[in-house]
Amino acid sequence: MGEYSIGQALKIFLQKSRLKGSIQAFQITDVWEQIMGKTIARYTEKIEIINNTLFISTTIAPLKNELLYQKDRIIQRVNEALGENIVKEVVIR
Repeated sequence: MGEYSIGQALKIFLQKSRLKGSIQAFQITDVWEQIMGKTIARYTEKIEIINNTLFISTTIAPLKNELLYQKDRIIQRVNEALGENIVKEVVIR
């Protein structure tokens, strides 16, 4: 068995773990304001990743409409922030 650094071991563990989506959602939440801007971040209530789908929750109807038009841009920016192509679809709730 090879030797791994702590960072490599954690990365391997997360790739095989069910916690991966939750941890990535936390990573996205940390940079959500930088990705989408202050106004959108302020009115976004919850962000989750489940099976390569990013779920964004908000109760503001105009924001939902705006996010629907930006789905491709959101996917691109989130994947860039995560450093890998995780998100394949966006669902606005």
